[in-house]
Amino acid sequence: MASQTEGTPIWADAMFADVERAKSFYGDVLGWTFGESSPEFGDYTQAYVDGKAVAAVSPPMPGAEEAPAAWCLYLASADVAALAPKIRDAGGQVLMGPMEVGDFGSMVLASDPSGVVFGAWQPKTHQGFELKGEPGAYAWAEVFTREPEKADAFFPAVFSYSAQQMSDEHVDFRLFNAGEETVLGRMRMTPEDFPPEVPQYVNVYFAVEDCDAAVAKAAERGGVLRFGPMTSPFGRFAALTDPEGAPFAVIDLTTTEGDMPQLSDVA
Repeated sequence: MASQTEGTPIWADAMFADVERAKSFYGDVLGWTFGESSPEFGDYTQAYVDGKAVAAVSPPMPGAEEAPAAWCLYLASADVAALAPKIRDAGGQVLMGPMEVGDFGSMVLASDPSGVVFGAWQPKTHQGFELKGEPGAYAWAEVFTREPEKADAFFPAVFSYSAQQMSDEHVDFRLFNAGEETVLGRMRMTPEDFPPEVPQYVNVYFAVEDCDAAVAKAAERGGVLRFGPMTSPFGRFAALTDPEGAPFAVIDLTTTEGDMPQLSDVA
């Protein structure tokens, strides 16, 4: 597989106190099957769609048992050792690494200046997502933050993104581009929509064939609908939390409505 552009989403995983419950939930909602766990890597277990790797789940690391369940998005990097000082110089924190993960690759776990956690992955044998944009696979992600000015400065400084701002007086939304590809969104969290106890995070979207059916299945299995479903120019989507409390979103990319928003380049 060809190397991915710096800053392109490359992988997603989550830690769950009850891994078997999480596997059952996502298996039903997204159609995932699971491989064998890897005891030498903390019982890390990959999820598959049609035999292609799309994500992974694992129990919490020792010492992190009380941490809330959350999805972590990893961004591609050609050199995570060189990326770590860039993260610090831009005002972020390196939470773990840089570290090698067997012969799979190398990683850094970090946060932006407002505390939004993300990862960076330098692939070796593990090249990341083997499927994207298809039902059950990763589709999109957005940084949800109460301090957009910090994210807007940080991510382009670290990953050399260019940026475009959506022209909408009701929504503060920005797109980050790696080269010619739009790879990540940034959404301002408003007090009206996000109470103070909701942490800032990266909202990971998984593609589904039918958004409403996925929402119904998630609710049946103990998930909670937080927003939607609603149809946009990008697809019909909904935001949820799973039974462990991890936020995520589902999107039917084939059901669209309305005109694409006006965007303006950001200097």
